[in-house]
Amino acid sequence: MNYKMISYSIGRILLVEAILLVLPAIVSIIYGDGVLSSFAITIAALAVTGILATRKKPQNKSIYAKDGYVIVAFTWILMSLFGALPFTLSGHIPSYVDAFFETVSGFTTTGSTILKNVEAIPKSLLFWRSFTHWIGGMGILVFVIAIMPKTENSSMHIMRAEVPGPTVDKLVSKLGASARILYGIYCGMSIIQVILLLAGGMPFFDCLVNTFAPAGTGGFGILNNSIEGYNSLYSEMVIAVFMLLFGVNFNLYYLFLIRRFKQAFKSEEVRWYLGIVAAATLIIAASLATSKHSVGESFRYAFFQVSSIITTTGFSSTDFGKWPIIAQIVLVFLMFIGACAGSTGGGIKVSRLVILVKNGIRDIKKAINPRSIETVKVDKQTVGEPVVKSVSVFFATYIIVLAVSSLIVSLDGRDLTTTFTSVIACIGNIGPGLGAVGPTGSFSDFSILSKIVLSFDMLAGRLELIPMMMIFTPYVWSKKYN
Repeated sequence: MNYKMISYSIGRILLVEAILLVLPAIVSIIYGDGVLSSFAITIAALAVTGILATRKKPQNKSIYAKDGYVIVAFTWILMSLFGALPFTLSGHIPSYVDAFFETVSGFTTTGSTILKNVEAIPKSLLFWRSFTHWIGGMGILVFVIAIMPKTENSSMHIMRAEVPGPTVDKLVSKLGASARILYGIYCGMSIIQVILLLAGGMPFFDCLVNTFAPAGTGGFGILNNSIEGYNSLYSEMVIAVFMLLFGVNFNLYYLFLIRRFKQAFKSEEVRWYLGIVAAATLIIAASLATSKHSVGESFRYAFFQVSSIITTTGFSSTDFGKWPIIAQIVLVFLMFIGACAGSTGGGIKVSRLVILVKNGIRDIKKAINPRSIETVKVDKQTVGEPVVKSVSVFFATYIIVLAVSSLIVSLDGRDLTTTFTSVIACIGNIGPGLGAVGPTGSFSDFSILSKIVLSFDMLAGRLELIPMMMIFTPYVWSKKYN
């Protein structure tokens, strides 16, 4: 393991975080909210740490596969540790564990919060809180690769550890160019959403923060009752559509840009994704229409919440904790599924679901006819056995982490619905759950132990388990396996 290069790489990324913190500091100056000194201290701490870590460039610049996972895991942990400082230094989140939980929730685009009165928080902290969604959505290390290109092999190990999905491909031959294309698409879509929200009469500051969240598919809002507080059908639909768009594999947008429309429309994952959205919306709308809502209201609320939950954004346009049981069960299923691979969404990912279902069908066919030769195909292409195996291992590990975390969180003595969905919401990077952690609730009353466990779950879910699991594995640090 190349420890010097690991330290050097993390140091560079912390310097990037220091630069990013300048934006909320400027917001603090504009609004005069008295939080500037907290940002200044944090920026200084990051700058000193980053400079010390990068003062001497390592002679051996190689980053191996194991190094890439370690860099990714420690980068996200350290960025959250430093990113929490403005909240605690300003006194608006006095508990550092709470501030860490909130910051992890931001960077991992989860949207779970310990805040009970969001509107009491200064605008600069609200900006930083939502900006962490936008930073973490595409991935901070992908951003660093885009602006600070290294050797292709080294960058690929980092990108593979951070980008969600069963496989990672380059859009073009150069990885740095691929990262720049991804961020170009990301920025372009974000700007379009800001413009559309402005056209609907939403204030500019609100447009920004309500774009950061859907872009990163995170659910931090700036009103106590989330998007419901705007009482605007136009804004709801703009946000709902963009949540769905940011939940699509960004490779497809690149195919559209280079006019490979036929190839883009052939994506089986997107067809499953849209099919699941349509089916879930119809089921929930039907259940709402039979209760107290009109048909129009039913489809409005159903479409928004389905878009929010399957993309793991976590916004709410109504209190879905009061919906019929069948509607809540559908939302829990969507929490597991998540968005497409290669998107900013969380969850297991639709591509993995497709592979799991097709592998199950293959096993049934082989059980009926053991001599038959069956393969798993996606987009009419055979999926390699290593990928099929990795998907099965990922799913098994996901369930184990979910079960162990639920057991630990259950020590708080809360009801089953609150305990179970709080863990699902965190490991799936969803945001709100059901019960006490529903759209009108918060995670503030959980114990310190539970908040630490849930913070780990958020990081593990965002980084697809492996990086966070690796740093607790003795083999990673053993010289025998270097």
